[in-house]
Amino acid sequence: MNLNTFENLNLSPSLQSALRELKYEIPTAIQAQTIPAAIAGQDILGCAQTGTGKTAAFALPILEYFADEKPRSIPRRPLALVLAPTRELAVQIGQSFADYGKHVRYRQALVYGGVSQGSQVRSLEKGIHLLIATPGRLMDLMDQGYVDLSDIEIVVLDEADRMMDMGFLPAIQRILGELPEARQSLFFSATMPAKIRELAATMLTNPVSVDVTPATPMVKLIQQRVRIVDRSDKLETLLGLLASEQVSQAMVFTRTKHGANTLAQKLERAGVRATAIHGDKSQNARQRSLDMFRRGKVDVLVATDVAARGIDIDGISHVINFDLPVDPESYVHRIGRTGRAGADGIAISFCMLDQRAELKQIEKLIGHTIEIDNPEACQNWRNDAPARQGNSSGRSGRSGSGQRRSNSNSRSTRRGQSRRGASSSTQVSRESGSNPVQSQRDAAVKPKLTRNVRRNKKSRRGQLTAAAY
Repeated sequence: MNLNTFENLNLSPSLQSALRELKYEIPTAIQAQTIPAAIAGQDILGCAQTGTGKTAAFALPILEYFADEKPRSIPRRPLALVLAPTRELAVQIGQSFADYGKHVRYRQALVYGGVSQGSQVRSLEKGIHLLIATPGRLMDLMDQGYVDLSDIEIVVLDEADRMMDMGFLPAIQRILGELPEARQSLFFSATMPAKIRELAATMLTNPVSVDVTPATPMVKLIQQRVRIVDRSDKLETLLGLLASEQVSQAMVFTRTKHGANTLAQKLERAGVRATAIHGDKSQNARQRSLDMFRRGKVDVLVATDVAARGIDIDGISHVINFDLPVDPESYVHRIGRTGRAGADGIAISFCMLDQRAELKQIEKLIGHTIEIDNPEACQNWRNDAPARQGNSSGRSGRSGSGQRRSNSNSRSTRRGQSRRGASSSTQVSRESGSNPVQSQRDAAVKPKLTRNVRRNKKSRRGQLTAAAY
């Protein structure tokens, strides 16, 4: 199958119409590899970072299910669940679903903390097909009896590694425990350490593996530089960069919430239009800061890692790491805020002399050394450490034109024939080599749910609760 355009992805006319209006023509690698398999009902194990188009990769198959089967909505009992680590990412996912599904009849609700739950509860009680949630608020509403997950047919974990970093593992395990065994699961993470693979093994059956996120390709269009600075000189250096560089808009990262607030205030006093975003701010305050930045009312957004995860704003010309991140993976996520949609970007990191080890870890991850603006400040750094030669091309994902694979243990028996009847006759290809999750699940294949069973299930539900729709 030729997957070079969205028209060849077996999507319904209502979705095709919305994609044309959004001027979506050619799917990204994650979309081309994920969408056909997900429509066929298979589980997905995706290694993909923000900025790769993965929201559409899981949103379009879910909307295709709604458009194809036209299921009814029931109060408090969603049919699809998307879990996200932060409020900002949940809001962005909700907007993406609204954009892609503008011609599809379905209802969605967003559930996240930092705001009153009243409006969220009212949305749930009206009846919804799709629930987009952060784990903490979802558990609160489950405990109060406002959410019943027993009818979930599709679940998505987005940015699973960040949820683990934020301590959400117990909440995720409990939420997964409330879901029916017969379901389709889509699991996305920017990195795949052992703990993430263990979590994936508990929720996936014979998944199709998609890996399109090597560090180097994501950052190859971003000009990366390091500036060696003393702690006391950071503010002055930042002000100098903002004045001398051609900065249209910049995101500046700090390690702490207090540091973000303090830096934004100092920039304002220096005449720079700046605002801060971090976890201690209310949802409304965070949204106001984002809106001001999007509309160009401020030029600099000072952020912490957690608050900025998933922010997708075009036109950010510079990312400045005022503080180096705690872990090297966060560096890739930070600088990924610029250079989006194929545009060029500049990332400048402030590094103190005693942070050589942190810088080396970042360079090891991205596969090359980073140019130092002022090498005279660290003349002895490179003398005893030969430069690493990374693989600039990274690992490539599976071909987007691969065939669908028929497998008696495949999740396609749960979703059955796709809308055009293609899933039973075509095969889905996988990456060569052993599947890291399948080997842990060979003896634990979950029950399959066919479309006929789904329809019977919906029919019975409709007869019992018709008055609730």
